[in-house]
Amino acid sequence: MVNLEQIGWIVLITAIAGVGGTGLGGVVACAFRRDSSKTVSLLLSFAAGVMLSVVCLDLIPEAIGAQEAAAPSQLALVCGGILAGYGIVFLLNHLIDQHTNNEVAHIDAHHPRTADNLDELIHSDHLSEHKSGSKSSLFIAGIVMACAIALHNLPEGMVIGASFASNSGAAVFSGSGMLMAVIIGLHNIPEGMAVSVPLISGGMSRVRAVVITALSGAPTILGALAGYYIGTLGSLGLSLSLSFASGAMLYVVFGELMPEAILMWRSKMPAFLMLVGILTGILIIFA
Repeated sequence: MVNLEQIGWIVLITAIAGVGGTGLGGVVACAFRRDSSKTVSLLLSFAAGVMLSVVCLDLIPEAIGAQEAAAPSQLALVCGGILAGYGIVFLLNHLIDQHTNNEVAHIDAHHPRTADNLDELIHSDHLSEHKSGSKSSLFIAGIVMACAIALHNLPEGMVIGASFASNSGAAVFSGSGMLMAVIIGLHNIPEGMAVSVPLISGGMSRVRAVVITALSGAPTILGALAGYYIGTLGSLGLSLSLSFASGAMLYVVFGELMPEAILMWRSKMPAFLMLVGILTGILIIFA
């Protein structure tokens, strides 16, 4: 039976993580630009560690144990779901790159796409290409970024919904769902920064730029509702939902959070904060 009160809380919490996280990134970009990045780097590293613990020690075991027996077919289903989640988020990022990098001259057949630059990683190298151009081209680059981030936030919302579905009988503020919402909210901060900077540089007022940036996180809510609904269909749905969420988050950890953190502050501290995050996740899950 659908718990309308819990769904209401999930929508609110996901809105804070998705809309609030990207919106906060917009505010940070307005106030500080990207010069003050060490704190964000440490927050992302810590979030990556906590997320890795939750995925490997909570979500994946929950997906395997969702049905009565962890038969080989069940394990294959979970592994397939993890691969699907990882692959879909990877393909979304590839699709975003195709639409945001198509005018960046150094990316061609002889110079493949890399993640050795923060602008490339969060898709804002499109902005760098337009910096010497007109304000209208900067504005268009910002709109493209907003649409790209909106598309990207859909599977991340499914992670939150699936996590809440795995603890549907528990209090809404406890368990992995709330934790995932906080982590994804932190992850959305640099993405919000990447959206708002070209909008402001293109002539849009700071208030409107922050509002549009925040709205790019709205699809996170739709993803959360989809993930929660699939997870409550039964043991098979829960297993699929959790395994897909795990794969998506593994891509976010290793393909986005840690590279972003290291590129924002090239030191040993991001790796150490990731270890602290892993240990914190263990304490949260088992304490």
